[in-house]
Amino acid sequence: MALKVNILKLFLKKLLLLSIEKYNNFEKRIMMKTIIKTTQVLDLAHTLAGEYLAQFEYPWQALDGIKELILAIGPTLPKDKYEECGPGVWVHRSATVAPTAYLGAPCIIGAETEVRHCAFIRGSALVGDHCVVGNSVELKNVILFDNVQTPHYNYVGDSILGYKSHMGAGSITSNVKSDKSLVVVKDGREELPTGRKKFGAILGDYVEVGCNSVLNPGTVIGRRSNVYPTSCVRGVIPADSIYKTGGIIVAKQKRA
Repeated sequence: MALKVNILKLFLKKLLLLSIEKYNNFEKRIMMKTIIKTTQVLDLAHTLAGEYLAQFEYPWQALDGIKELILAIGPTLPKDKYEECGPGVWVHRSATVAPTAYLGAPCIIGAETEVRHCAFIRGSALVGDHCVVGNSVELKNVILFDNVQTPHYNYVGDSILGYKSHMGAGSITSNVKSDKSLVVVKDGREELPTGRKKFGAILGDYVEVGCNSVLNPGTVIGRRSNVYPTSCVRGVIPADSIYKTGGIIVAKQKRA
């Protein structure tokens, strides 16, 4: 009789542990889905795309419509402030565009933005005010919020960079998986399918990406987080975190 009671206790204990694990996994999934929502990652007041982005629960859902968005916004821009330099290419009159830069349609270049020598904007690029698109930088199907800096040898494709985010020299977004399968946003064992073949990264406001880092497909970095130089980043990085060498993620220490 005592043996049966002990076996029953062990069974109930195991059942309880499994229930707790399932609950914790459920909580983690809910938390992940919350921290990567559009308004949790991005301040929509700092882009011409704010109203458009507000429609979407997750920011990558907006990637398909960037081209149409630019073609809709462009003709409405004030002609005394923006010049249509070519079909589907609108540049603010206070922006500086190097003669060797290429502006592919459709695109919008915001006020006091600097597009430097040999920058290659392939098209479907909405670049905000006070941005830097540096030498040999390539942009394709992107939204750059105001004050974003991509100053040296960056590739940014199928991505959204939040307000005052910065990509160090040589850092890139990788927007297609090597096996060409659909991109999944991952946080540990939790996964959120995107249904997209091409999706680079979402950088929250004030994110700093170190030099020569690679942001793998489906990377989402929360506000005010930092990535060490030469990092290989994938998945979800919470807000106010530091992504260190070897994929170690630690919370930032609050300074007095």
